[in-house]
Amino acid sequence: MNEFLVAGGVMGGIGVALAAMLAYADRKLYVYEDPRIDEVEGMLPKANCGACGCAGCRAFAEKAVKGEIAPGKCTVSTPDGVQAIAALLQIDAGTEERRVARLACAGGPHVARHRAQYVGLQTCRAAALVNGGGKGCSWGCLGLGDCERVCDFKAITMDRHSLPVVMPSMCTACGDCVDICPKQLFSLHLVSHRLWVACKNLADGQQSELDCEVACTACGRCAADAPAGLIQIVNNLAVVDYARNALATPTPIQRCPTGAIVWMEKDKPPMRGLDAKRITRQSPLPVAEADLPLQRANSSTQGVHS
Repeated sequence: MNEFLVAGGVMGGIGVALAAMLAYADRKLYVYEDPRIDEVEGMLPKANCGACGCAGCRAFAEKAVKGEIAPGKCTVSTPDGVQAIAALLQIDAGTEERRVARLACAGGPHVARHRAQYVGLQTCRAAALVNGGGKGCSWGCLGLGDCERVCDFKAITMDRHSLPVVMPSMCTACGDCVDICPKQLFSLHLVSHRLWVACKNLADGQQSELDCEVACTACGRCAADAPAGLIQIVNNLAVVDYARNALATPTPIQRCPTGAIVWMEKDKPPMRGLDAKRITRQSPLPVAEADLPLQRANSSTQGVHS
């Protein structure tokens, strides 16, 4: 009987000792967390998009409570939501212009030629590994929708010409489309960047237009019509200096013969200039014959067919 009492006493003593140690550790290691963090997190859109530069909405809430970031930095929140957070924290809301993803290509198969037909895994990354995907323009969109699939916010849809269309109202500027595109055609821009070159073709003017009817031909008309320094021709491509964005107007797009440079208006399709050729063809251009030899990958059957 005494043995049971001794064992029980030992176990009880160990339990008390451990409880005391845990209580001490809890007090010693306790880290205070401001309850407003939970409140701010609950007021955020919970997109966890990273557009604010933080690793999710929780991290944003922590920084906002500490005064390290303004509520307005969350460009996905509504204006009322931003003001509510600012009122809770009794700080200035701050302002941050929204950014959206932009695609530097307008060359769907109805205007851009294919030198070969790609056959294989239907992703842009896979196609890019096989002769660049078979498109005549080495810089052009392959149209297999990697960007649409990777967009968690459903801000990208593929149009009838297999070109990605970004819906600005749904875009959070998370950058996933930027990372996934093997041709590096996406970039994040402030919505006030309305002058846009929808092309990345660096070939000379004659070759670029042979490959794509809406390519930039480096004719220089947009640069000549723009305020000094706003647009330059660099490596056969018009480049907008957004540091001078305050000078931008629709004037430089008007004489562009291919419509490669456009003006972006809110909730409207890109505006092409008056001299841009009309696009009437809706069906794909035929694949050019004999431009590339028949190519096949091994047993996966991935490859390009002329």
